[in-house]
Amino acid sequence: MAGLRERNRARTRAEIRAAALRLISEQGYAATTVDQIAKAADVSPSTFFRYFPTKEDAVMVDDLDAPMIEAFRRQPPEVSPLDAFRAVMQEVYGGMPEEVREQERMRIRIVLQTPELRDRMLGSLGETITMLAGIIAERVGRSPDDPKVVHFAGALTGVVLAAMFRANALDPDVDPLRLSEEAINDLADGLPL
Repeated sequence: MAGLRERNRARTRAEIRAAALRLISEQGYAATTVDQIAKAADVSPSTFFRYFPTKEDAVMVDDLDAPMIEAFRRQPPEVSPLDAFRAVMQEVYGGMPEEVREQERMRIRIVLQTPELRDRMLGSLGETITMLAGIIAERVGRSPDDPKVVHFAGALTGVVLAAMFRANALDPDVDPLRLSEEAINDLADGLPL
């Protein structure tokens, strides 16, 4: 269990991120400053920078990677990588309080609608695929460089990314997390047309 200091740090970080997402959602990315975010979070700008090196990082840093990796590794060994990933999505996203889930939906919308953030996300896809290939390789007992493992990780990344773009194009109220789950189900079914 985390100590008081760690809980306070986590709470401050969450408050800064929430303020950043709210202000950027209301004013736009370019119009929102670190000073405004810090003021809304009731911290100093220097405190903001202790938690996030840049305004971009307050939006881009994904706090769900670590819990998802941990949940993936906890899946029973007899479960296929795809079924394990579906279970992880349901566990991590389904277990979020609605307020946190809405904040994640907002974060995804902001990233997809802000060209510089969207470009950074697309530029990091190689890292995402490599990270996924690593945990999938552990599960199936292969090398993370095995072409089939890398292709599987790329396909998984691709369907989730396509679902996020689709959610953004459809309607801002459409849940990209729900569409991601649907996309993974389509992948499990072999993507029949």
